[in-house]
Amino acid sequence: MTAGLTTAQLIEKHRPTLDQALEAIRTRAYWSPYPEHPKAYGAEGVPGSLGAPEGQAAFDALRGQRFELDQPGSEGWAGSEVSPYGLELGIEYPHADVDALLPAMRAAMPEWREVGPLARAAVCMEILARINARTHEFAHAVMHTSGQAFMMAFQAGGPHAQDRGLEAVAYAYTEQVKAAPESAEWVKPQGKRDPLKLDKRFTPVPRGVSLLIGCNTFPTWNGYPGLFASLATGNAVLVKPHPRAVLPLALTVRIAREVLKDAGFSADLVALAAERDGEGIAKTLAVRPEIRIIDYTGSTAFGDWLEANARQAQVFTEKAGVNTVLVDSTDDYKGMLSNLAFSLSLYSGQMCTTPQNLLIPREGIGTDAGHKSYDEVVSDLAMSVEKLLGDDARANALLGAIVNDQVKERIDAAARFGEVALASRTVANPDFPGATVRTPVIVKLDGAKPDSEAAYFSECFGPVAFAVAVDSTTDAVELLRRTVREKGAMTVGAYTTSAEVERLVEEACLEECAQLSLNLTGGVYVNQTAAFSDFHGSGGNPAANAALCDTAFVASRFRTVEVRRQA
Repeated sequence: MTAGLTTAQLIEKHRPTLDQALEAIRTRAYWSPYPEHPKAYGAEGVPGSLGAPEGQAAFDALRGQRFELDQPGSEGWAGSEVSPYGLELGIEYPHADVDALLPAMRAAMPEWREVGPLARAAVCMEILARINARTHEFAHAVMHTSGQAFMMAFQAGGPHAQDRGLEAVAYAYTEQVKAAPESAEWVKPQGKRDPLKLDKRFTPVPRGVSLLIGCNTFPTWNGYPGLFASLATGNAVLVKPHPRAVLPLALTVRIAREVLKDAGFSADLVALAAERDGEGIAKTLAVRPEIRIIDYTGSTAFGDWLEANARQAQVFTEKAGVNTVLVDSTDDYKGMLSNLAFSLSLYSGQMCTTPQNLLIPREGIGTDAGHKSYDEVVSDLAMSVEKLLGDDARANALLGAIVNDQVKERIDAAARFGEVALASRTVANPDFPGATVRTPVIVKLDGAKPDSEAAYFSECFGPVAFAVAVDSTTDAVELLRRTVREKGAMTVGAYTTSAEVERLVEEACLEECAQLSLNLTGGVYVNQTAAFSDFHGSGGNPAANAALCDTAFVASRFRTVEVRRQA
């Protein structure tokens, strides 16, 4: 898009895609407008997009430079990102004086409010389209701030994140237009007297400035739903990235500001709040009266603090949970092991959806390969992980890099909880010698022993899995239920050939509000969700108070205000 395109032109350009998105969330069928293969970008792919060499060059050009944004209230510079792969990025970002920035953001909102839901959706979709064209550049930015391997950073940090952003726009548009018509003529008959007549206008009114508190591991995938849900409902958005993962969201802010300006709106509807080392500005920003919406992904402790203290804001949190897989029986033993091995290994288990606890009856399970004891199941799973990651090149492509020292410390400490069935090994990365790459560790625990509970009943973020021996499948279901109720879970998995066990697990997940995957043995994994079809989290257990994405995620970001006039 060139500068000066009107909102009408943007609507004409993006309305067909919006209609497809609305149909996709209605049917929950597979759909995505953004190609996920790297070869789909460049001269022969998405029009105007960067190919692999151009994306690499664009990323390289950012390193060691100041990241200009031209937003109000800038006072000096901040930034100290170091890639988990060992590269020092050396990028400095504007440090904001929020006392100057927030008033400018609030001043930009009235015009944005008045333009209406469809125009806002079209502008948001143009932002996403420009981000999509630079997916190769974003892939390097995500890779070198999160530690994801390149292909995962490309897909999850690129098209899949863009899908989640568009999904939020579609939900936001739907909720605004169905709340009330733009106007109505109200006539009440009064018998012999003249009827009462009023002209009424209904306007979706945003709450105020929205604060996005970004995470280290999935800055775009977890950030885009809240950002675009708020922007599409008329709110300004202040983006406060994780200090170790600023670049992907800084690029997002820069593109958003460019599009807003090109479309005739104030660029100050989207701004960046980078912080200096140890500054910790999230708490300060979260309780400011201008902040009326907060989106947060991260630790339970800070999520709980936000919910308790940011009382002036609508707070959406995704926190920690203990994801569990119940193993009762299977008719595809090899497929089950392969699927679980991949789920435990992907991105070194540094996903909020990665399984942690594997509940296995101590007397073993029935399989198509005969009865397997608890020890055999755990041993076979360990061998499956070893086989999957036996080649270092493949291991690097799946594992990525350990994102911080805390994850490494959890890996090293896991052995103290019980018998190690699979020890973690260090994998060398010849392309990035400074990267810390570790394979998963699997620890055997006896679920009947109280001292084991300290391990399996709290989140151990990273490539650490506990194979928990339980007395029976019934006990496993009850432990699953208790875990979700008290600790929360983003995902639950189960393997069974029994209709009754399937019913019990499903009932437990329905009652405790957890998303369930049953008998996955192919190329779909419990820790992956698809936008427009799958819900990420449920918002109904302690792991998160929101789901990505549903109507509840967008509906409270605005209110409908009525103006009545005598006809």
